[in-house]
Amino acid sequence: MPGPLVVNDSVVIPDAELVWRFSRSSGPGGQGVNTTDSRVELTFDVAASTALPPALKERALGRLGSGTITIAASEFRSQLRNREAAEQRLAQRLREAIAPPPKRRRATKPSRGAVERRITAKKHRSDVKRLRRDP
Repeated sequence: MPGPLVVNDSVVIPDAELVWRFSRSSGPGGQGVNTTDSRVELTFDVAASTALPPALKERALGRLGSGTITIAASEFRSQLRNREAAEQRLAQRLREAIAPPPKRRRATKPSRGAVERRITAKKHRSDVKRLRRDP
């Protein structure tokens, strides 16, 4: 389970940069919930990371707002499954933070034919409604 966190093809976070914390979880688990530390908190410091290239780090910090990401997972009864869930959520969050910005939309005008078809349809609809009226 412990090991590097693969974010995408070019970004891999070493295990040394991930901080794990375990605590008792509320929720399902019966008597075991009182004795096992199944809740998981995964913290990653984006600002101090050496795994991210400077351009991606700057983009991530701009989108995330703060320098650290903390993910808490307690939806499963097993600590192992909560660790996996926390890792998946952190990887997804980082993928979204370092993704390139979407391409800007270039404004276009409708074609002459599209304008004519729209006007013709409006006139036809207008005629249909006009003919329904009482004289």
